[in-house]
Amino acid sequence: MLLYDDIVQRKKKIAVIGLGYVGMPLAVAFAEHAEVVGFDINVDKIEQYRRGKDTTNEVGEEVLSSTSVLFTANEDDLSQANFFIIAVPTPINQDKTPDLTPVIRASEIVGRHLSKDAIVVYESTVYPGVTEDVCIPALEGVSGLTCGKDFFTGYSPERINPGDKLHRLENITKIVSGMDDGTLEEIANIYSLIIEAGVHKAPSIKVAEAAKVVENSQRDINIAFMNELAMVFDRMGISTADVLAAMQTKWNALPFWPGLVGGHCIGVDPYYFVYQAEKLGYHSAVIASGRKINDGMGTFIADVAIRQMILVDKQVRKARVGILGLTFKENCPDIRNTKVIDIVHRMREYGIEPLLHDPYADLEEAERLYHVQLSSWEELSNLDCIILAVAHDRYIELGCEKLLSLFPVEIPPTERIFLDVKSAYLSLRDDGRFCNYWSL
Repeated sequence: MLLYDDIVQRKKKIAVIGLGYVGMPLAVAFAEHAEVVGFDINVDKIEQYRRGKDTTNEVGEEVLSSTSVLFTANEDDLSQANFFIIAVPTPINQDKTPDLTPVIRASEIVGRHLSKDAIVVYESTVYPGVTEDVCIPALEGVSGLTCGKDFFTGYSPERINPGDKLHRLENITKIVSGMDDGTLEEIANIYSLIIEAGVHKAPSIKVAEAAKVVENSQRDINIAFMNELAMVFDRMGISTADVLAAMQTKWNALPFWPGLVGGHCIGVDPYYFVYQAEKLGYHSAVIASGRKINDGMGTFIADVAIRQMILVDKQVRKARVGILGLTFKENCPDIRNTKVIDIVHRMREYGIEPLLHDPYADLEEAERLYHVQLSSWEELSNLDCIILAVAHDRYIELGCEKLLSLFPVEIPPTERIFLDVKSAYLSLRDDGRFCNYWSL
């Protein structure tokens, strides 16, 4: 435990590369026990962290302002570290294949600053084999060092759930793995500094890599099943919420609900598994089908809105549609891979430019990523259709009266189209005095 002892005694440093929703909380947590360098290529992000502005809402600005993390965009500062954690995004390409560019570039950056006996741990989600077949060669190629002799590697998949105030970094069991027993022990001990729930030692790096993509793929498949049921129940005229409420009275029913499945994990990780499986000659029918269903839910919801407006004789192209929520999940500012944008795209095919509102999303990021402009609450007036796409607490706290005030007073309830994607306002369903209500 030589490296562990040196880190605890602050003789050696930890470096976290990639300071997003995973890396930044990780760096802040380690800084309570060790010297930490937090590196990101985004200069603006680094400046905001230095000013104590938490754009992720994960640790809070009071904690961020008082942390001892050295936030930097200067990669030369990485030369101070001996334990590296790479937590950069691993997105997908347009053709749904893995885009390993960020993790390769991060490996090359670390490689330029590797010292003898250093350990490099990857947290980025990848398919089994990436750490050993892609990342290690990148580290060796730039550093001129040999893995297993001069430096060592491991893998510990991130499990942070953005926006979740209950399941936090410290109380989620951490999977750790290493290229050999000695490296595994060092990694396990170092992570134990911040993980109160304990660590699970996987027998190999590939097992740890697989565990991450499988746990998210499993969730994706379960939600896909619920989404398929919701689409069928819609044709049957049956309430999905009622069916699930009845079903979940059984002790072994799984508590999954239909909805939009986006984000940087569940909406992406299954494609990494499918990609590697197909490289090995196996077509993953179940996982691929689940992804296809979930990827189509935004279009389905938009089509329901169009149908409902047509049924009450609204002029669809002139309709004012308000979409509440853009982020990929509740109470979180992250808009990466949000499936709400699919509703927007489908609406535009009908000549509708919907009004988008989200109290958490960043206006500039929305424009940069999706070419959409977020509307203020005041702009959401005289609407023909409301789509509650993301059930932020702020929307729920508004109450029915405030939401319904977005419709013109003079139009009858049958013409007030309200699509409740998250079934957050089921109380409106059985009372036709207020609106034409639909829930997924």
